[in-house]
Amino acid sequence: MVEFILNYGGVSLGAIAVALSVFLSGTGSAKGVGIAGEAAAGIVIEEPEKFGKSLVLQLLPGTQGLYGFVIGILILFALDPQVSLQAGFVYLAAGLTMGISGLTSAKAQGRVSVAGMNILAKNEAQQSKGIVYAVMVEMYAILAFAIAFLLVFTVAPNL
Repeated sequence: MVEFILNYGGVSLGAIAVALSVFLSGTGSAKGVGIAGEAAAGIVIEEPEKFGKSLVLQLLPGTQGLYGFVIGILILFALDPQVSLQAGFVYLAAGLTMGISGLTSAKAQGRVSVAGMNILAKNEAQQSKGIVYAVMVEMYAILAFAIAFLLVFTVAPNL
């Protein structure tokens, strides 16, 4: 068992990192987009002409899933059977950074997008304020993406 961990621990941890980055951020995006989509459907039933404007708010929580997917792909492309155990832990840290941040920020962004839908429903001229509120949550996913990216390309290759 020790021999397996020493020989394949790095690539195994990297594979787990890929799965966590994609799964967690994708789950958060699905939840956030779903919550916002429910609110958007309520608006569009009464005012079908607001479909395009509600779609912007509904799509915003989906970006975290894309960030997690990109980090997962970058880790996957960096893996080979000779990846060190230390590098595997760095990949795991990168995957968890993006995955957990993507999960939590997408769900939060979905709730903020619902609030933006309320602005759209009641005062269409002020809809851009709802978009700004939702984009503010996005910043934290972008920061996690940046850190995960740096871990994959600057820390792990040096181990």
